[in-house]
Amino acid sequence: MRYLNLVLVAVLLSVSSCSKSKQTSIAPIVTPIVVNPVNTTLKDMPFKFGASVNARLLENNPAYKALVIKEFSSLTTENALKFATVHPLEGHYDFTDATNIVNLALANGKRIHGHTLNWYKSLPAWVTNFQGTTADWENLLKTHIQTVVGQFKGKIASWDVVNEAFEDDGTYRNSIWVQKLGTDYIARAFEYAHQADPNALLFYNDYGQEYSTAKRTAILNLVNNLKSRGIPIHGIGLQMHTRYNQSDANITSAITTAAATGLMVHISELDIALNPDNNQALTYTATLAEQHAAKYKSIVKAYYAIPKAQQYGITTWNVTDADSWIPTEYSRPDWPLPFDASYQRKAAYQAILDGVK
Repeated sequence: MRYLNLVLVAVLLSVSSCSKSKQTSIAPIVTPIVVNPVNTTLKDMPFKFGASVNARLLENNPAYKALVIKEFSSLTTENALKFATVHPLEGHYDFTDATNIVNLALANGKRIHGHTLNWYKSLPAWVTNFQGTTADWENLLKTHIQTVVGQFKGKIASWDVVNEAFEDDGTYRNSIWVQKLGTDYIARAFEYAHQADPNALLFYNDYGQEYSTAKRTAILNLVNNLKSRGIPIHGIGLQMHTRYNQSDANITSAITTAAATGLMVHISELDIALNPDNNQALTYTATLAEQHAAKYKSIVKAYYAIPKAQQYGITTWNVTDADSWIPTEYSRPDWPLPFDASYQRKAAYQAILDGVK
């Protein structure tokens, strides 16, 4: 038997040598045996890794839809459940886009996160022009929240109940909701959502927690106050629209202080800008790709270090550079996401996987 094995080895070496010396020969196909396969998609992460998704792109772009199905374990309704989209006219709701996203998610075994029940932006004209008493405004808020949550009860697992209630200096934003109902409308919004679906997990969601200590402190004070009063709040959403040169220390502080509340933590709208100075001539280089990857990895590592029970997941804000809001919003070239405009994986993609090794 040993003699036969040696003969077999000699034959294989001979074939291999011939294949290298003759350009026209065909090298033997060797299928490696993988004993411990590594992560191959973002769905294989040890916590939910998701993306916000655009209903039109899911409907009209097969490559976008295929990538969403292949890569992500959680989907956020990017615009489909914002007030102006879902409740454009008084007494009239349009659940078409949201339903399509929910159905796609359920058909493919993905978790669904609803965004957002209350925001100072994306309000239809009928709301901004609404005339009524304080009681009328309260009924408007309650009816909207409970109708939307009730529509998807048992399907949408979690919600951003209130979005961006604070300015960067930690003061309450002077939104139409504060003007009409006072700052404690936030507590009632959580109560209304909980009444509509007691099993849904409810989050307060905001940006800037990695760069504004004042804002972070105000958010922490809010959620701790809600907890102490028995208001049903289950988590904090750190949007994390950040930049490649934001310090790791600031990002880690935002994540760890949120976790210190005992609530679940959701990095809910992650993207990392590479052109924060709005340089119109900037081009994507290998150096920028490496810096981008390093920041994604550091964020994932910091997040993975918090208690597992509090890891609600990481969600990027849309899927590829072609779909990102940043180049349009700031009229500049930028490459903030782990997939490029051709839907190919960038260095940041592998960095995300490496962040949990």
